[in-house]
Amino acid sequence: MQAPLRLVDLDSPRASLPKGAPFEANPAIVIGYAAEPVDVPVEEYDVLLTAAPDAPRPWVIHADPPAAADRLARVVAERTESAVALIQVLRMGRNLGPEERLVTESLAYSVLQSGAAFRHWLATTPRNAARPSSQPVRLARCGERLTITLDRPWVRNAVDAATRDALCEALSVTLADPSVTRVDLRGNGPAFCSGGDLSEFGTSHDPARAHLLRVDRSPAARLLRCAERVTAHLHGACVGAGIELAAFAARVVATPDTRIRLPEIGMGLIPGAGGTASIPRRIGRHRTAYLALSGGTLTAGQALSWGLVDEVAPVAGPVTYT
Repeated sequence: MQAPLRLVDLDSPRASLPKGAPFEANPAIVIGYAAEPVDVPVEEYDVLLTAAPDAPRPWVIHADPPAAADRLARVVAERTESAVALIQVLRMGRNLGPEERLVTESLAYSVLQSGAAFRHWLATTPRNAARPSSQPVRLARCGERLTITLDRPWVRNAVDAATRDALCEALSVTLADPSVTRVDLRGNGPAFCSGGDLSEFGTSHDPARAHLLRVDRSPAARLLRCAERVTAHLHGACVGAGIELAAFAARVVATPDTRIRLPEIGMGLIPGAGGTASIPRRIGRHRTAYLALSGGTLTAGQALSWGLVDEVAPVAGPVTYT
């Protein structure tokens, strides 16, 4: 299968989008690149690259836009199914509410779980044994303020099923108690959250049932309903779910050592913890697509300039649990 991709050199006087199916229904991923931002119908592109410093959204700044476009083309060629699914989910999301985006994301994620690329990743990627915790999420209440802390520092707070369920319960406390007016979401140890726990990847052999569980036990859906009260405090690695969940919060504060990444395309998947719903609301569809397709790392400063975080600040003091 030939990779459905269109690279458009916007500096060429003859640059144009090939005629074909309407953009929404066309499986081809459209990537445009130019030395300086140019006047184009941006909604007909999935990624826009430029070398111009301080280029506005939706453009992604890169020192060598043609080279960056070629690298994305290689990713699409190697991970065609997950790349196309990502772009289709992001395109559809423009016309959906956030709850509907979560369902659409989960459906696509479950389809990809049964795909050859994910099965190959499972077969070829060494993974550590499970290291569960009896209390993966801790709560601390001080007046009207509730602190929710991911507490599996030995795995950089990777989210396993127990952590997911405990986080759902913690957020349900917030939803049930209007006297909680502020929620601080934190991670204990060297990182806020390193994403999904790889030791559990591939353990579900029924993608259809996994979809039902993902929708029913969704921290993302609960965060949506109390987001205006939540501040996420990021530090260290914020990978996959570590940024996808945090991006739902009304306010995101990051320490200077924060590093953000979406690695799922390389695994044959798409973001599955709500990232296609939360991240575009902050940085737009085009930059979300670039972050996911490239698998690259955003520093705290870059995330601030994009609007993925609201403030870069030193780490706060420790929280006392009772």
